[in-house]
Amino acid sequence: MKYLIAGLGNIGPEYQLTRHNIGFLVLDQLAEERKSSFLVDKLAYKTEFRFKSRSIHLIKPTTYMNLSGNSVNYWQQRLKIPSTQTLVVTDDVALPFGSLRLRAKGSHAGHNGLKHIESTLNSNQYPRLRFGIGNDYPKGFQVDYVLSRFTKEEFEELPASIEKAVKTILSFCTIGIDRTMTQFN
Repeated sequence: MKYLIAGLGNIGPEYQLTRHNIGFLVLDQLAEERKSSFLVDKLAYKTEFRFKSRSIHLIKPTTYMNLSGNSVNYWQQRLKIPSTQTLVVTDDVALPFGSLRLRAKGSHAGHNGLKHIESTLNSNQYPRLRFGIGNDYPKGFQVDYVLSRFTKEEFEELPASIEKAVKTILSFCTIGIDRTMTQFN
């Protein structure tokens, strides 16, 4: 069985440790734990590894957040991986900081990366792991907030939440979405 895990974010050092790049940070941790290195490939930084007889492909789109669908669609087709075995990891301002929510499908909820993936795939029927980044910003400043760096306190709490996200991803790939949702949501 093959799985595609897409961690959403923006490329470039100015975005490296921002809230919007939590998908990249989660995949970086997963790759590090599996002793796998990302290489530049078509529309993404990509790596792969085997885990419990599964082939797991990780991508960090190089298309920037608002065009993430181009990368996800390309790699789904190239690797012949169905949407049900594709997991998108993204930030979510509607969830408290550090909390996770795994869903088999759903709306983009105004998230531009998910909106583009939905538009490109012509479907919202793909699993997503939303990582809460909180919503501690004044009205009208959401863009500034998601593109800002984590506070010192958040940065200290981040490793535990990222590790839980990594475990959620590996569970998704081995025991499936329903059992993983029961265990981790």
